[in-house]
Amino acid sequence: MADENKTTDRVTFSRGYDVCIMAIDGTWRRDCQLLAISDNDAVLTMEGSIQGLNLKEFFLLLSSTGLAYRRCELVRVNGSEIDIQFLKGKNRKKKSGGSSKESMMGA
Repeated sequence: MADENKTTDRVTFSRGYDVCIMAIDGTWRRDCQLLAISDNDAVLTMEGSIQGLNLKEFFLLLSSTGLAYRRCELVRVNGSEIDIQFLKGKNRKKKSGGSSKESMMGA
């Protein structure tokens, strides 16, 4: 059932959308095409080999200037197609209590 919820909010591109993936430290960059995307994950088609790349954590660059990007990790590889999921920032995970909001309002 969890998979059904993931795919309902996913946007699929019929021709693909040109994007890049890049190492966190900027040591490598690969062109790819975005086939589908949701709030939590995406499906890409790679142009070239991903062998030897550290895909534990990397950036998905959505614009040529690099101003729109998401921090990602590899989920699955199927030939030239890869599934990735977006990593949430550490601050977002800690904001479940609301105490930080109160301290900001009191200051």
